[in-house]
Amino acid sequence: MHTITADDLNRQPQQLIDDAQRGDSAIVTVAGEPVLLALPLGKGLDSQPVLMELAATLFDREQISLGLAARIAGLSYSEMVDELGRRDISVIRLAPGELERELAAFGN
Repeated sequence: MHTITADDLNRQPQQLIDDAQRGDSAIVTVAGEPVLLALPLGKGLDSQPVLMELAATLFDREQISLGLAARIAGLSYSEMVDELGRRDISVIRLAPGELERELAAFGN
């Protein structure tokens, strides 16, 4: 994996594609901060499991929504919920105290 700047990407966008076709992944940075991860999905790589793992991990880290995770994984919303359940990743996430408020409201 290598790092390229957004300016380099603007000057030579084909380079990122050429690298991916060779199987090289890259991190694109802006002002030294990573903003994009480019993963090759070509020959020798079964992209569906990779995309599923990426989607599940990003959802579990609360970096993407459930809907976006499903789109990345190529699954329906309900299929994604099922897959996350198989991985013991909670789909419903309540903030501290929120469960008590929900239960109290349900009981009224």
